[in-house]
Amino acid sequence: MTMNDKDRKNISHHILPISANLLGLCFLILSLKKLWKADGVERFVDKLDGVAIIVFLVASVISYMSIRAKERSELYERIADLIFLAGLFLLTLIAAVTVLEIR
Repeated sequence: MTMNDKDRKNISHHILPISANLLGLCFLILSLKKLWKADGVERFVDKLDGVAIIVFLVASVISYMSIRAKERSELYERIADLIFLAGLFLLTLIAAVTVLEIR
């Protein structure tokens, strides 16, 4: 099954708002983690969260570029999609480490 240009463009329209929302979630996680005592694991989670913030920001920007671009929009969309998936992986890792750390 192949996707036509219209279907490919719709993916960027989903990546952009979801990346922006998850970016806000990462800021919330970072803020809440500051209320807890910081030891080695929480510092690690803070660093992972900072990376996730950057990843979702980059996914949002590249997704926006895909929507606006007349040329190479499909390339930008594929890149945004891969970066977005990396951000989801990081967010899942942050959640797993946080859950395992809760006593």
